[in-house]
Amino acid sequence: MAEDQTPAQDEAPTAPPMGVRILAQFVRDLSFENPLAPQSLSGDISALKIDRQIELNIRGREDALFEVDLKLTASATRESEVAFHAEIVYGGLFAIDGVAQEDLEPILAIECPRYLFPFARHIISSMTADGGFPPLRLDPIDFASVYMARRTEADRMAAEGQLA
Repeated sequence: MAEDQTPAQDEAPTAPPMGVRILAQFVRDLSFENPLAPQSLSGDISALKIDRQIELNIRGREDALFEVDLKLTASATRESEVAFHAEIVYGGLFAIDGVAQEDLEPILAIECPRYLFPFARHIISSMTADGGFPPLRLDPIDFASVYMARRTEADRMAAEGQLA
């Protein structure tokens, strides 16, 4: 006689698995300016002063997904003249499942940009090389340290606001 192989009816339903899923990655905006070409391509490349900036924009959506935009900007100047200006806004669409509400902000501000950064970095490197300059290789970013510094500053500002 064969035994019934059906699962027990009283098993507890399983919780959705925890995780971050990248549903899409995309270039939202891309710009490279080389206003003084071809003169900007001559001269001592090592004399270029490079200014780098990073911005992060996080938006929740009505469909429970999240959009994260990583904006990288790099400007090179030589003797107060702009040699090049490169900018990318690289975005991702993320689904985040099984995460407690208090853990959502760090995941969005640390893990999501960590996934996006290598792709945006590669595009900046290619743009500068295609613009006639040596490829600009941005240093890795410690998004956890950036997040913690911003949280500490926000907490300090909130405390000062309460004391005033």
